Amino acid sequence: MYGPIAEKLKTGAAIVIDGGTGTDIQRRGVPMDGDTWCAEANRSHPEIVRQVHADYIAAGADVIIANTFATSPLLFNALGRDDDLLAIDREAVALARAAAAGSKVAVAGSISTMRPLVKGSDRNNLAVEWPKDEACRLFARKANNLAAAGVDLLALEMLRDGDYAVLATEAAVATGIPVWAGVSCERNEKGELVGWGRADWRFEDLLQRIIAARPHVINVMHTSPNDTDEALAIVRRHWDGPVGTYPESGYFRMPDWVFVDIIAPDALVAKSRDWRKAGASLFGGCCGIGPAHIEALAKEFKG
Repeated sequence: MYGPIAEKLKTGAAIVIDGGTGTDIQRRGVPMDGDTWCAEANRSHPEIVRQVHADYIAAGADVIIANTFATSPLLFNALGRDDDLLAIDREAVALARAAAAGSKVAVAGSISTMRPLVKGSDRNNLAVEWPKDEACRLFARKANNLAAAGVDLLALEMLRDGDYAVLATEAAVATGIPVWAGVSCERNEKGELVGWGRADWRFEDLLQRIIAARPHVINVMHTSPNDTDEALAIVRRHWDGPVGTYPESGYFRMPDWVFVDIIAPDALVAKSRDWRKAGASLFGGCCGIGPAHIEALAKEFKG
């Protein structure tokens, strides 16, 4: 169901993406796993996962993202669960497809570069590494599996560096289906934008490497609304294709999202108006953002 999305991208019409899937699953009482966060919910609570997708569709989302972010090929390889990843992803896509049945909503498959996390934090354990050839194989295996499961596009999410993020993007592009690259950043001690959890990568540098992999869309996502303005401006300096914004709100302490200081729906709409003026045409939310936010965005941009 990518046709209507492709047409909107061509004309610059606004596209509404869903909100945080994993955090909304948690919000509904599903326990999060200490190693794999929300991945196990696809099997333990499939009816809740499907309902989360359905609620985002009812709120007005044009695109929903299957619950496959946490099934990172790097994380599951470190846990010795390569084949589990493939099976869980197929189940996740089936749940999203069931929610979208009979609609014109597109289903995306999420791919992340998430590694084992430092317990009780939101930081990847950067000491866990993979040889380039092995990382490429793992990303390609996940991307091809999602494509075979029937997603309409691949959403690379929390791209934060110029190494694994580039390999993941290249693997997704090689499938031949549309690829949306979601870049994430935060500020270092000097106030400069760097990759989320990767202070060794300046945001502008990692962005240019990801652009070179030739995705179809660049999204600034899982980034504070307060930092998205500058990040979007940097993207516009280097990229003349479609751009989107879907920020996070709150913070993560593995394995739970902490719902504090969540941006209000009307405040997210106000920020999104500014991002629209700055050239963005896709709008939604990441962790901490729920159906009420997406409903407000849909009313703003779709009438």
